[in-house]
Amino acid sequence: MVKTIGNPLTWLAQGASGTGRAMGSAADALGSELTEPPETNILTTADIRAALSAGFADFSRYRTDVMFIVLIYPVIGLALSVMAFNEALLPMIFPLAAGFLLLGPVAAIGLYQMSRKAETQANVNWSTALTVLQARNIGPVLAMAFYLLAIFVAWMFTALQIYGWTLGPEPPASASAFLTDVFTTSAGWTMIVTGMAVGFVFAAVVLVISLISLPMLIDRHVGVPIAVATSLQVARENPVTVALWGAVVAVLMLLGTLPLFLGLIVVLPVLGHATWHLYRAAVPQDS
Repeated sequence: MVKTIGNPLTWLAQGASGTGRAMGSAADALGSELTEPPETNILTTADIRAALSAGFADFSRYRTDVMFIVLIYPVIGLALSVMAFNEALLPMIFPLAAGFLLLGPVAAIGLYQMSRKAETQANVNWSTALTVLQARNIGPVLAMAFYLLAIFVAWMFTALQIYGWTLGPEPPASASAFLTDVFTTSAGWTMIVTGMAVGFVFAAVVLVISLISLPMLIDRHVGVPIAVATSLQVARENPVTVALWGAVVAVLMLLGTLPLFLGLIVVLPVLGHATWHLYRAAVPQDS
């Protein structure tokens, strides 16, 4: 069925209706129907290829790039504009770009919902993404989102400290001066190497705790501890495959930042849908 672009305010209102009632019972939803992580499957590179293929198919079918243009890209553009006109914030542009790796799972929760609903119903559209706000398990979903947001804030603070220890603490005189210092001084290269090493640790932590947990929270009535434990279990049982998935995500996200983050309009929804399908491959529905 051909999808048309409706009024974003209309489907936003439709999807968000009832959120207040769901939020009122969020404390109830913090419980869990499981007392221990379910059994999980062994993942292979074939599962990664299948997940990416299915993710791209969902993206093409539902044109979820439009959701990101309407809801997310303006925020990205605003943040970049503020940084472009405030030279003191120039050192934070790369950490912000890298931070999309940390916040990507949160931005994708609506996409998980769309791919999930598409398994049992034909009428799936953008407003379907917002029905996640009405779900019984919205409490754990929001709790997990808060934890990932806290990790993102910690990363930004850490990146600022790394700049202060190397090229700082004074802000750069100009964009050209900043780039010159970064690539032509030992302090600049120390900042690059240290920042990449620390950023890798942050990204690895987010990968292993969120790969399965957020899709599982969308899919089942479980609490955050069980969802995170399941995600850790999958990472422990499939270290090579999970590391490969992380590398794929990192490369695609890097490509998505070029030019001017425009590529994220495609990369984020494809990876979001693909993550759902990888979750389905990792956690059997009858477990």
